Amino acid sequence: MTIPLSGAGANQSVAAPAITATIDIAISNLRSQKGDVLVCLSSNPKYFPDCRKDKSARKIKVAASDAGNIKIQNVTPGTYAVALIHDENANGKMDLRLFLPREGFGFSRNPKIGMGPPKFKSAQFTIGSEDANYAVKMKYIL
Repeated sequence: MTIPLSGAGANQSVAAPAITATIDIAISNLRSQKGDVLVCLSSNPKYFPDCRKDKSARKIKVAASDAGNIKIQNVTPGTYAVALIHDENANGKMDLRLFLPREGFGFSRNPKIGMGPPKFKSAQFTIGSEDANYAVKMKYIL
């Protein structure tokens, strides 16, 4: 037998807690402890790997001296890719010389680098409700 609820709390609903996960990124091969590591977590292939115009991307700046392990918390389930820049001169961007990166870079899943940056698909991963761990090896051209 079901008894209808009545009274002050009868029409209140209880919201389910939001499902989120933490992404733990272990960074290796930093050339120096100078400057910052810029991290971009994006779910939009259009803005990958340069996510400056991606309003929904998570952007984090960490001092290079503290960047061995970076945690991105409260990530909702979905498909993402991570791009990292070792901004050695701390000017907030990737510096180029003759169209080649002068500073270090890295991507989730460590895709092979050819002419130009990797596509979103080669760096993408899926997050559910479980925490995830990824290792990113920084690369330097100049």
